[in-house]
Amino acid sequence: MLSNDVKSAYNDFYTKDDSEWRMLGAKSKAANIVAVCKSIKPVKVLEVGAGDGSILHFLNEWNFGEQLYALEIADTGVSRIRERGLDRLAEARSFDGYEIPYPDDSFDLVILSHVLEHVEHERILIRELKRIAKNIVVEVPLDYRFGVDKRMKHFLDYGHINMYTPTSLRFLLQSEGLKVVADTLSMTPPATTKFNEFVNKKAPKAFSKIMKIEMEYRIKKVIGSIMGIRKEEQFANAYTVLTQKSNQTLQIF
Repeated sequence: MLSNDVKSAYNDFYTKDDSEWRMLGAKSKAANIVAVCKSIKPVKVLEVGAGDGSILHFLNEWNFGEQLYALEIADTGVSRIRERGLDRLAEARSFDGYEIPYPDDSFDLVILSHVLEHVEHERILIRELKRIAKNIVVEVPLDYRFGVDKRMKHFLDYGHINMYTPTSLRFLLQSEGLKVVADTLSMTPPATTKFNEFVNKKAPKAFSKIMKIEMEYRIKKVIGSIMGIRKEEQFANAYTVLTQKSNQTLQIF
């Protein structure tokens, strides 16, 4: 169960007036979810750690899943989700961060998008996801780089306490008995980068800077496609993976 301090910190997060920024990021996250789920047609979909419902907004708009459910640790987040008036939303409720208040095999798909990097006890939460759903989508930011330990304050200020690579995330999920079905790497879209630079950081909007952002994105896409998966991973900012559960559990020795 989350401490009161942690719950309070995240509850305050959704009182900030940055919904445009969250919606911009959510659109690409939702697109990644849809992309890896092409092989399934989920009816009941649960997002765990749903924030203010930004991702659910796009899934609802794109007719992904017939019934959408949301769990969030922050009461302010739950309120924001309900206020959206999503026509496919069946329920939005708060939870303690680990114990999911639904019976076994309740959902066709559970979504965990940009949550696992915040979780103290990853395996406990993953086992709960596996208990309630056949299919699990996980997306994490690819924060890990050489020397990441020198930037601890930067990541802790965002609440990121876990660092992943695609390989390390797959190891974690597969060691918990989850089968990888589909995955994708993604880079931050130029529109998101420009918003962060010119709105969040309040940098002067110069044509040269706009062109640099656009060109860097395109060049990295081309180089990654030519040089293969290692280079793609180097340039990627997020990794999305669809898994299916099996009867296997963690086996040590």
